[in-house]
Amino acid sequence: MKKFSWPLLLILFVMGLLSGCDKDDDELNETITPVSNLISPATNAFVRLDPPSNAAVTFEWGQARAADGTLVLYEVLFDKEDGDFSKPLYSTTSGSNGLETKLVLTHGDLNKIANLAGIKSSAQGKLKWTVNASKGLNVVTASESRVMTLERPAGFATAPGKLYITGSGTEGGANISQAVPFKSISSGVFEIYTRLTAGDVKLIDQTTGTPTYYYIDGAKLMEGNQGTSPTTTPKVYLIKVDFNNAAASMTEIQSVGLWFAPENKVLVTIPYVGKGIWKIENTPVEFHQESWGRDERYKFLFTQKNAAGTTSKQYFGSTNSDNQRATASSPASYFYLVPGPDVQYDYSFKFQTEVDKKSVDVTVKMQPDGPYTHQITVR
Repeated sequence: MKKFSWPLLLILFVMGLLSGCDKDDDELNETITPVSNLISPATNAFVRLDPPSNAAVTFEWGQARAADGTLVLYEVLFDKEDGDFSKPLYSTTSGSNGLETKLVLTHGDLNKIANLAGIKSSAQGKLKWTVNASKGLNVVTASESRVMTLERPAGFATAPGKLYITGSGTEGGANISQAVPFKSISSGVFEIYTRLTAGDVKLIDQTTGTPTYYYIDGAKLMEGNQGTSPTTTPKVYLIKVDFNNAAASMTEIQSVGLWFAPENKVLVTIPYVGKGIWKIENTPVEFHQESWGRDERYKFLFTQKNAAGTTSKQYFGSTNSDNQRATASSPASYFYLVPGPDVQYDYSFKFQTEVDKKSVDVTVKMQPDGPYTHQITVR
């Protein structure tokens, strides 16, 4: 039998190790080429942003190449026109967790980025973008960048999730921990029924820490803390604000009346007692005798005056055009209040039978923590 010498075996072993190392070096090769061409949007593209439309802009570029033929990941960077992307305003991976050579951003997304770039509402400004390609720890920036012009709409790039009213002219006073909450109507839209008097009136997004302040200037919603009350004497207002278009309104609620449909009139005016509640106690009610029976229909009439001084009326009634009489077991939803048309009978509630020729307590609740509603309590 032929024998192998130990020196020869050692040399073969070392050569095998070196060969293995070369193979590992090939497998760990992270060399990539940068993205060489940006495809869209075109250089100096102009986009008029319209976030509510859900329109979008597609950013697209050519492929980067990895030396070992494996996958490359992409990240899109945004910066000011004179920025160098060393500290980008915003960055995000492309589609499919960074694998695609395109990125779709909604107008809402771009509006937020434009805000980061210092572009004001209802103004135009420039934004620069480029693409990073990466493999492992190796990241290379595209050899090209492009500038685009964005026109922002009126409104705020980001609306608060919650909103409160505070200040010396409000029901909660100047201590922000006592600020009164708005009702959220939809994304970025809030309203509140509240009493104002002489003093400061400010809106805030939180009641702890360092809140962001807003104020109302005529029909505009502005950022800042210089808001003042529209009145020097106590008055109740419906305040509406819309962060989507920076709009606001203050409508004075001059009175809330219990509308008795069969007599086509307000039976009694209900006093405001605070924080979105009107209440009157021990008021008599007698149903109206008709040929077919006793008519017990009612709803509520809000008399209001806008900022221009024009007076109008708004009925609040049932979601149903007709109803059965209320009972002790009627669901809470029976008493929900919604705006209704100016008609005498339709969309009225019906007092429960026990109310006839009795006195009742009437409470109207226009509060933020649930549906607007009311309560009738028989004495």
